[in-house]
Amino acid sequence: MTELFEGQRARMFNIAYRMLGSVAEAEDVVQDAFLRWHGADQSKIATPPAWLTKVVTNLCLTRLSSARARREQYVGPWLPEPVPTADGALGPLETVEQRELVSLGVLVVLERLTPPERAVFVLREAFGHQHREIAEILDIDEAHSRQLHSRARRHVADARKRFPADRARHEEIVRRFLDATLRGDVKGLEQFLADDVVSWADGGGKVTAARRPIVGKAKVLRYMLGFQRRPELKEISAEIAEINGQPAWVLSWNHMTAVFVAEMEGERVAALRAILNPDKLRAVTNWRPV
Repeated sequence: MTELFEGQRARMFNIAYRMLGSVAEAEDVVQDAFLRWHGADQSKIATPPAWLTKVVTNLCLTRLSSARARREQYVGPWLPEPVPTADGALGPLETVEQRELVSLGVLVVLERLTPPERAVFVLREAFGHQHREIAEILDIDEAHSRQLHSRARRHVADARKRFPADRARHEEIVRRFLDATLRGDVKGLEQFLADDVVSWADGGGKVTAARRPIVGKAKVLRYMLGFQRRPELKEISAEIAEINGQPAWVLSWNHMTAVFVAEMEGERVAALRAILNPDKLRAVTNWRPV
């Protein structure tokens, strides 16, 4: 029983993370699924992977219903928990489509979907389930599954357009953007920022961070330069890591860590997402650059 379960653990975690946007909650869901698996009558489970997928999906749906209330009380913007993905932590990310589906931009948009829409989208887009299978997992009819998928795809469409196909060029821009920020290069930063760029910072009330989105090139520029001038950043170390399928900054200073992910529109940064809440950075702080 345990061997069968362990063979599905990575897949269950990947479903739960995409559903919840949280490593800690995804791990809790997998543990709950383990308890249900060992409490079930194995003789009545014809296809263990399908049974476990159904259990994990429904556990996530239950958590999503309560998560909305918790996130309304969250201090400042709520952003998904970043995950280093170069070692395959979220499964194969070999194609543009696979990488974009775990990007922070898409995960943020998934937060706006209803729980059933999110479940259908994740199972169909990320794991290739047919609508007949999804209908069985969610206890709905196949036509309803198709309707939920169609609505979800429309919501996610704009976020997917921002995901660059050229990984090398994307990483080059991220490196140059980081260099300009650390040097306080005003002209360098200006050339990278879109006029309508938006910056979000998730400190969760645990560290100092902007509690509202910062909108517009001039305001984001001031914010970036202000961040660079903070005295505690004199000993900063900076690395480029693959975070959720994208090149991102991982900054460390005074036992603190922050992750910055830039979303592109062409050659310009259209959105900047900073995760500083230490409760969300366990997966990143355990990461070591190769």
